[in-house]
Amino acid sequence: MCAGTGEAAGRVADALLRVSGRKVLLRMPAPAVPGDAAEELGLAVPEFQDAELVPVVFRALRGSGGKGRRWELLVSAKAVRKLTGTLGYGSASVLFDDAAGVLVDDVLLEIEAATELEAGGMAYLHRLVVREPLVMVV
Repeated sequence: MCAGTGEAAGRVADALLRVSGRKVLLRMPAPAVPGDAAEELGLAVPEFQDAELVPVVFRALRGSGGKGRRWELLVSAKAVRKLTGTLGYGSASVLFDDAAGVLVDDVLLEIEAATELEAGGMAYLHRLVVREPLVMVV
């Protein structure tokens, strides 16, 4: 497969994801403030910043198996590449590992797993499995 295949798959994925129109935010820890004594001692309240993920598709997963409700979030690889560059991350996996979660309809969901789909050696889609926080599970 050639690189053009990956680019074409990315364009198709973006077009399909735009149909959803869902607003989803990736909650990230805010950068540390150098020289702030309270932060260096761990006394400062952690701050977060939200970055919009678009285009996305958000859908429920069946058979959660006692882990609470789970959902699948399909995100454009183009949007993730832009976000990793803007926030200074080297890869999408590090970005999703560092994230505090995904904010959907004012509910913060935990990221359980993150994988990427490739075509022609190029990522065109990221799949996140998210779940409701355990404190919300009854």
